[in-house]
Amino acid sequence: MPIFLPKDIPSKSPLPEQQLKEIFKQHDTNGDGQLNKPELKQAFQHLGALIPGWRAHRALHHADADGDGCISEKEMKDLVEYAAKFGYRARSAGISSVTCR
Repeated sequence: MPIFLPKDIPSKSPLPEQQLKEIFKQHDTNGDGQLNKPELKQAFQHLGALIPGWRAHRALHHADADGDGCISEKEMKDLVEYAAKFGYRARSAGISSVTCR
């Protein structure tokens, strides 16, 4: 019997890419200019992902070109494009602080 996992549901009014970028940058809680997996998880929770930890994992797989476990400014464009294709919109959520490896 197959296991059913809910998928992230796109919103009716997706955010422009510039707003997505700003939201991701707001979640750089340690101020190092990079987004680690916990920061990405919080960002995707803020954006309304149903399973934000999984979405953060997939975003890292998609956008982390150098494989360091963080999204740098150079990799931000790929992250924003990845998030934009799901049509996310903002919602309120808490932000926590964690460092990259």
